[in-house]
Amino acid sequence: MKLVKWLLAGACGLLFSCAIITVNVYFPEKAVKEAYKSLDEMLLKSEGEKLPAGQQPPAAEPAVPTAVPQPGPQSSLKDILRAVSLVPLAQAAEEGDDLAIELGSMPEVVSAYAEMSQRQPALNALFASGTVGLTSQGLVTVRDKTNVSARDTELVSAENRSRKTVIGSMARAILKITKQEATKAALDQTMGKAAATYAETRREAAQPGWWMQLQNGKWVQK
Repeated sequence: MKLVKWLLAGACGLLFSCAIITVNVYFPEKAVKEAYKSLDEMLLKSEGEKLPAGQQPPAAEPAVPTAVPQPGPQSSLKDILRAVSLVPLAQAAEEGDDLAIELGSMPEVVSAYAEMSQRQPALNALFASGTVGLTSQGLVTVRDKTNVSARDTELVSAENRSRKTVIGSMARAILKITKQEATKAALDQTMGKAAATYAETRREAAQPGWWMQLQNGKWVQK
């Protein structure tokens, strides 16, 4: 009987010790933030900031960095990003450059940014009206349900799918670049931090009057 009690006590102790083990994942927050900014500069603003027809400024000749080879027809986006260099755009650390290049080479991320770029004018209008707000995880949520249409709801859902693609891809890229094992626990932890950093980047880029949720859950107006 005593032996059984000792075995049960040992099993309980083992389970308890396993339960309190935590995963400590290295998260290069500054580099991640700079990578998000670089991707926004290169992939997000091209469509959303276009002027109406007839008001387009004259096209300027693109600046070509000295001694930088021009990408040929078979060049990938990854090659273009490396050739142009993201440093002048965001002054990112080397890890930030590597992360931006890694994400820029992922077709699903490029597609997500292309879709977000097309939605940007309509989404900005919803933010400006107070109909939607930015959550602490970098997603868009409807705040005023009395002033939202079915089309607006569909737009918000599509936007969040794109943002989740970017955030999830960032989490996987972080583990790859920093050479950490991509276990489920590590990925979950990195995903949460990647989402929080994405939200911080979006808060900084938000326009005055937009509603945003802080990390403590409080909603504020910029």
